Amino acid sequence: MALDVVELRAFYETALGEVARRVVGRMVRSRWEDHAGLRVLGLGYPTPYLDGFREKAQRVLAFMPATQGVVHWPLDGKSATALVEASMTPLHDQSIDRILLVHALEVEEHPQDLLDEVWRILAPGGRVVIVAPSRTGLWARVDTTPFGHGHPYSRGQLQTLLQEAQFLPVFWGEALYVPPFQRVTLLRSAPAFERIAGRFSLPGGGVHVVEATKQLYRPVLRRAARRIPALVEPVLEPVLEPEGAEPA
Repeated sequence: MALDVVELRAFYETALGEVARRVVGRMVRSRWEDHAGLRVLGLGYPTPYLDGFREKAQRVLAFMPATQGVVHWPLDGKSATALVEASMTPLHDQSIDRILLVHALEVEEHPQDLLDEVWRILAPGGRVVIVAPSRTGLWARVDTTPFGHGHPYSRGQLQTLLQEAQFLPVFWGEALYVPPFQRVTLLRSAPAFERIAGRFSLPGGGVHVVEATKQLYRPVLRRAARRIPALVEPVLEPVLEPEGAEPA
């Protein structure tokens, strides 16, 4: 179940939320260093991670699901956010170059539909980065952070979802090795946790950070058949009346 947007915003105003924003945001930006002139979209609750793209990108948008709610962003200009059905966005085919999913896949009732929609709106050669809670990490086991809600994933489960949606993973990483507690000593040591774990590619991070590229050929979307219910016409059977009976 998706968290309310007020709870998400409140988390990122805490010291622990700031650590998550810095650690995950650094990894996301490292994947998209060359984003000048590109169209960037965030789905879920992506605004803590989008500020770094606003200066050079052609356009930066943030779409938030109706079950969560929406907030105004950015604070210093016209709003670039919208409340949408995440698996049916109001965008043209192949209209976005980079898509970031944060607090999205794990709370989506039909994650395959969401990835189908991402495939539809992503331009050829476009990239998607997915940030999803890891089943083996501590963050998924503590419900005091947004990463402790919804369905956490193993690497194999994410691999299967991406393959079924015709995405090719080009980068696998983990982040948030620091325990998810509001202790000053732990928060101060967060950079050391990430540096050491990243250097040795250790398992056990709180989130997966996966980058994938769109494959250009794919089968017909399954959701079209699933979402349109079959309409059954009532069948009228003739009733034989006794011979000589007056019609009703």
